[in-house]
Amino acid sequence: MSYSKKRYLVYACITAFTLILPFITIDGNHMLLLSFDKLQFHLLGFVYNVNELYVMPFLLMFLFIGIFAMTTLFGRVWCGWSCPQTIFRVIYRDLIESTILDIRRIKNKQKDVNYSKKSNQLKKYVSIILWVIISIMISTNFMWYFIPPEDFFVYMQDPSNHMFMIVFILSIAMFLVYDIVFMKENFCVYVCPYSRIQSVLYDDDTKQVVYDTSRGGDVYENREKSIFNMKEWNANEECTTCEACVKICPTGIDIRKGLQVECINCLECSDACTTVMGKLGKKSLINWGSTNTVINKKISKLFTKRNLTYFASLLLCVVLAGVFASEKEYFLLNVNKTTKLYNIKEDAKVSNNYILTFHNTQDKPYTYDLSLEDNENFRIKRFKSFTLAPNKRVKKILIIETKKRLFLSDTKDTGLKIKLIATAKEDKKITLQRELSFIYPRNDLVK
Repeated sequence: MSYSKKRYLVYACITAFTLILPFITIDGNHMLLLSFDKLQFHLLGFVYNVNELYVMPFLLMFLFIGIFAMTTLFGRVWCGWSCPQTIFRVIYRDLIESTILDIRRIKNKQKDVNYSKKSNQLKKYVSIILWVIISIMISTNFMWYFIPPEDFFVYMQDPSNHMFMIVFILSIAMFLVYDIVFMKENFCVYVCPYSRIQSVLYDDDTKQVVYDTSRGGDVYENREKSIFNMKEWNANEECTTCEACVKICPTGIDIRKGLQVECINCLECSDACTTVMGKLGKKSLINWGSTNTVINKKISKLFTKRNLTYFASLLLCVVLAGVFASEKEYFLLNVNKTTKLYNIKEDAKVSNNYILTFHNTQDKPYTYDLSLEDNENFRIKRFKSFTLAPNKRVKKILIIETKKRLFLSDTKDTGLKIKLIATAKEDKKITLQRELSFIYPRNDLVK
C-alpha cells in the first residue's frame, strides 16, 4: 500500500474519531469537553470544576513535551499525517478539485488550476461553495468540544439568545475558507511556528523524508542545482531527473535538496519515485527513515540520552496527573472570613462570622451538614443543613462561637486553628475538611 493510501486511511480514522468523540459519554460525562458555560473540564468521563484544574498543567506539559519527543523521533509526522491543515487541504485539493470536479491534476500539485476556461471558473465557485458547507460542519464540530451536543442543539432552537456561539462558528468557518482556498500550503511554510522549531530538534537518528544520495546522486551542490537531466550523470547514479517528486510536492520543494522547513513528511514524493523506479525494477530513492539508516547505512539509536529524558518526563507528567486527578473533590467549599474580626457578647461569648460557598459538582442533589473537630471549646451557632441541586452553588453564613474564657494573651488578639468538617448526608464518604482561623480577643476585652 502506498503512503498516500495509508495517509488517507489515517485521515478517515481521525475524522471519524473527531466527529464521534463529543457524543461519547460515561455516566453522562463526556470524554473530552471544556465547558465555559458550566465551568467544567471533562476528561475520560471524569469531571473537574474550574477550581480543580490542578491536573491541567500536567496535561499541557505532557502535550508540549510529547510534541518535542515526537518530532525528535519521527520528524514532522504530525504535519503530514494528523494536522487539520493538511487534512483539510487534501479534502479540498485532492477530493473536491481533483476527484469530484476534475479541475486539477492530482499528480501535479505545483500547477494551479487554469481559470481561463469558463467551465473551470464555474467549477471553482462550486468547489468554494462545497468547502464553505464543509467548513461550517468543521467549525460546528469544533464547537462541540466547548458546548456539548445535547446543549448545542437546544441553543440552536433559540439563536437570538446565542448569537455569540453562531458568530464564533461562522468566524471559524470564514477563516477555514480563507486558509484552505486562498492561503493554501503557505500557512505551513510561512505561518505555522512548528516548522521553525523542527530543525533544532532533528539529529541523524530522526525519521524524516530522505533522498538517498548514495544511490541517486547529488542533484544539488552547495544548495544550488547542478544536474538537470540524465545525460549529466555518471554511470552509477540512478535518479532519472523526471521531476515527479517535485511536481507532486504540495509545498513546492525539491526533496533532493535535503532537509527543508517546508517539508511536511507527507511522503507524496516517495510514492511518485516508487512508481517511476518500480518501472525500472528498482526501489524508491526517497524513503522515510533517518540519515543514519538511509545514507550512512547505520542503525538508528532509539534510547539516546535525549530520548530517555523525554520518556522520563512524559511518564512523570502522567504519574503526577494521575495522582492529582485521584484527589478529585466531590464538592467544593470555599471559606472566607467577614471583615469584622470577632463579636464579644455577655458571659464571655466570642464568635467569628464566615461566608461559605458550596458548589455541588455532581449530577445529583446532596444535603450538606457541618461539624467541628473541637466540640469542647467551640460550637456552630448558626448553620442548618441544606440540599443543593446538581452543578449549583450557594453562599451560606456560618457563625462559630466559644463560651469558655481561654485567657490566651494580655497584649494582642490570637488566631486559633479550627477544623471544619463538611459532609453529605446521603454518602458519608463525600466529605471535606477546611482549616479555619478563629480570632480570639486579648484578655482585657473579654468581660
